Amino acid sequence: MLSQLHIKDFTLVQQLDLELHGGLSTITGETGAGKSILLGALGLTLGDKTDADKVRPGSDKLEIHASFDLSALTYVQGWLKTQELLSDSDEQECILRRVITKEGRSRAYINGQIVPLSQLRQLGELLIDIHSQHAHQSLLLESTHRRLLDEYASATALAKTVKQAYKNLHTIDEKLQQASAQSDESNARFQLLQYQVNELDLLDLQEGELQKLEQEQQLLTNMASNLHNCQHAATLCSTDDQGIIDKVNNALNLISQINPVPEQLANVGELLESARIHVQEAKSDLDYYLDGNEQDPARLNEVEQRLSQIYDIAQKHRVSAPNLLELHLSLAQELKGLSSGDELIAQLQAEKKQALSSYQEHAQKLSKKRNKGANTLMPKVNKKLSGLAMERASFEIALTPLTTNDNAGAHGNERVEFLISTMPGQAAKALHKIASGGELSRISLAIQVITAATSGIPTLVFDEVDVGIGGTTGDVVGKMLSELGDRGQVLCVTHLAQVASKAHQHLLVEKQVSKKGANSSLRELKGEEKIAEIARMMGGDVGSTQSLAHAKQMLEMSKA
Repeated sequence: MLSQLHIKDFTLVQQLDLELHGGLSTITGETGAGKSILLGALGLTLGDKTDADKVRPGSDKLEIHASFDLSALTYVQGWLKTQELLSDSDEQECILRRVITKEGRSRAYINGQIVPLSQLRQLGELLIDIHSQHAHQSLLLESTHRRLLDEYASATALAKTVKQAYKNLHTIDEKLQQASAQSDESNARFQLLQYQVNELDLLDLQEGELQKLEQEQQLLTNMASNLHNCQHAATLCSTDDQGIIDKVNNALNLISQINPVPEQLANVGELLESARIHVQEAKSDLDYYLDGNEQDPARLNEVEQRLSQIYDIAQKHRVSAPNLLELHLSLAQELKGLSSGDELIAQLQAEKKQALSSYQEHAQKLSKKRNKGANTLMPKVNKKLSGLAMERASFEIALTPLTTNDNAGAHGNERVEFLISTMPGQAAKALHKIASGGELSRISLAIQVITAATSGIPTLVFDEVDVGIGGTTGDVVGKMLSELGDRGQVLCVTHLAQVASKAHQHLLVEKQVSKKGANSSLRELKGEEKIAEIARMMGGDVGSTQSLAHAKQMLEMSKA
């Protein structure tokens, strides 16, 4: 619970140090004294957005500290441990701090560590629940109805799970719709690619094949002239009378007859012998080639047909023949990607089915909790309404199944709506169609008191929720809030003496005005001061013995 609050240079407050206790603490004061300053300061401490206007004029910054006793709040201790924000010195205490400069810069701290506002808000939601005087206006919204019922039915966590499951389902469905929308275009492209790839598959062009075919074509085309030239060369190199070898042999014979051999001719014989050997080797290679080769018109025709096929397909695809292999690979890869389009749709359909099943599993559990919670909440609210002078009213909670394609919504399988009938025999309708402003305020209070009673949040704050209520009904409101105080800590800004008289701790807001400016202060009232404030709130003369006696009597009756 909230144990201490320190406020410095916040709007009208120069400095305020307040110690708070369990039970019901009421905050009263004259109109304009600043009764809601405490709640505004608490809001900032819990992460509310603000601006430099909240800094007291003449000050450089405002500063707020709020200390919380965590001795009974193990789940808050667990959250702080998870966030690595638990104080090393005292695990039973948590200190929130907020500093805002006159330039509008803001800093937030948890146990001395600077944190973002989002983290401060997360912790604040575990520590304090604020019910403002305008809460009854939000009661006209279905989102408020759903939130209140889920909180009462202990289904908030399950509702978040359902929302996440719906988000997952919605994401998959969007992907599926997108894949299906592209299906027609993809199918046309797929058919074209399938034809082109099949054609290239049948061509079956191999790496390096084109170059080899072109070389072979050139060789086969020139085969006749090549064979003729080789035959003539072989004849010239022959050993007959016309051959080179025979002539070289004759030259060698003539050189051998020279005696003595002049020095200038010493190498001629060796050179002629070497020439004869080389010519013989050339003749041997020519004969070997001539024996192993012959004209082959059939093979030439076969090669030219294969080349023609390759060139034709290359021209058809508007690429050069050497680029056909690269094109084949590229088209095959694209085809594989498109062919998986149907597979993707099938996969997404399977994922959607699984996501829908998971969603419905959680949503059905949520529906059961809501039904059970509604059946429990309705009679309790009606009982409270009876005590608030609305005994003829009938409060109902309508859970209307959705009619979407999958009967799925972000918040579950049903709409949650609060209905009211203020007259017997009158059909229950939406709150804004039936309830007046005063009735709406009382309905709001009844619902807030019932739902707050089941809240796990240790500190509940009510900001003038009793506006428009008085007399006997005000006394009932006081008892309601006092009962809540018996279960934990309740802070209530009130203008009703009937409520203030039932407080375990009575705090008075006062405003002092001087030449230096205005200053609001807050102090605890006891004894005669408390009696005097109750008398003032009752509209009596605080100096009147009768008014004071009446106030004292009210205080004594509240303790009975």
